[in-house]
Amino acid sequence: MDKACIIGAGSSGIASAKVLKQHGIPFDCYERGSGIGGNWRYRNDNGMSAAYRSLHINTSKDRMAYSDYPMPTDFPDYLHHSQVLEYFEGYVDHFDFRGDIRFGTTVEEVAPVEGGGWDVTVTGDSGTPETHRYTAVLVSNGHHWDPRHPEFAGHFDGPTRHSHSYETSEGLEDRNVLVVGIGNSGVDIACEVSRVARRTMLSTRRSAHILPKYALGRPIDTYTTPAANYLPLKLQQAFFNLLMRLSHGSQDHYGVPTPEHTLLQAHPTISAELLNLAGHGKVTIKPDITELQGDRVAFRDGTVEPVDEIIYATGYKISFPFLSSEVIDSDDNEVRLYRLVAHPHRKNLFFVGLIQPLGAVMPLAEAQSIWVAKLLTGECALPDLATMEQRIDADLAAMRKRYVTSKRHTIQVDFFAYRDLMRKEVRRGRQPAARRAPIIAPLQAAAHGP
Repeated sequence: MDKACIIGAGSSGIASAKVLKQHGIPFDCYERGSGIGGNWRYRNDNGMSAAYRSLHINTSKDRMAYSDYPMPTDFPDYLHHSQVLEYFEGYVDHFDFRGDIRFGTTVEEVAPVEGGGWDVTVTGDSGTPETHRYTAVLVSNGHHWDPRHPEFAGHFDGPTRHSHSYETSEGLEDRNVLVVGIGNSGVDIACEVSRVARRTMLSTRRSAHILPKYALGRPIDTYTTPAANYLPLKLQQAFFNLLMRLSHGSQDHYGVPTPEHTLLQAHPTISAELLNLAGHGKVTIKPDITELQGDRVAFRDGTVEPVDEIIYATGYKISFPFLSSEVIDSDDNEVRLYRLVAHPHRKNLFFVGLIQPLGAVMPLAEAQSIWVAKLLTGECALPDLATMEQRIDADLAAMRKRYVTSKRHTIQVDFFAYRDLMRKEVRRGRQPAARRAPIIAPLQAAAHGP
């Protein structure tokens, strides 16, 4: 029982596994597929990857690197999904924990044990369920796998699919295609489809601020720094608005409406292609759908367009099929977790990577894992329940105040501020009054970072 369980071997799960190993914490890591990589393994046989054939990451390589495993210098600024997976494979082999991952194993249920601990039921290649008991569970299975489908009045006669199942534009030649959703996936797919379709339309309720991948010759995310992150939000917004004006001018001039919300009040969309393709008439921006009418779609501006196929790039539901709603309730995509990691009422249940940062998840998942590891070794302790509940309320209130109301903005964080928050939790926990006996006794004296 004196062992941790990690669920998933994607980018967050492998970060957790590496950190626990460095801290000498025994663990089992369960992965449904036959390999690591999660969302970044194209056609992953775990059935949960949303990667499409042309996918490139929209954060620059150095911003997504783990702290102690730099990106290969010959990799481009923006990696193809195959290069992301290559980087992950090298990370696992460099830190030598592939043998600690049980591949081809599905977690069926995670249930609390009276008196402490967790029973984890898994099914492997044999098909026979097995139940193992653990002191702690780290849920690292990601939140981009359970597609959310919108509901509209009427019905549509043609084929529909979610962006989660999109792989290539093959089969969409000379068709009228409607992509719903102006997030990063929706825009990428619309741009790709526009090269073969007769007409490509992109429907959006509120539009989005379109950031270029490069500004003045630099990857756009390199303009965010730890120091700049602590400037007042209005100054940050003014700086990026100026950068966008210098890079491409007003997006209205290209036919992409500027949204009513201000920059950084919603997750930005990063695209090197959309504005040019919209300006060339290859992608037509449409407002929200009001009704599906068989082989046509009616929009809020009163127009009705013929449509042959609809691709819904409408995001994902936060869900945990192996956890009961009594353990965690994720209705409306909102979760009550301390610092979006620790369950305040369920001892030793942690969530790693359950965040939507303005930046890459990978380094933040690593920072979360370091904090969790130090909680398990007794170097840190969580605050009392009342304090955790107060801070959860405050964090949720701040998120609602900052971002537009959307199921997409319930786990939003700023990269540098959140990374510093993880470090702050570690420092707070290192105070003598906060130290505790180990929850899981380390197997060895581990050499690990701060």
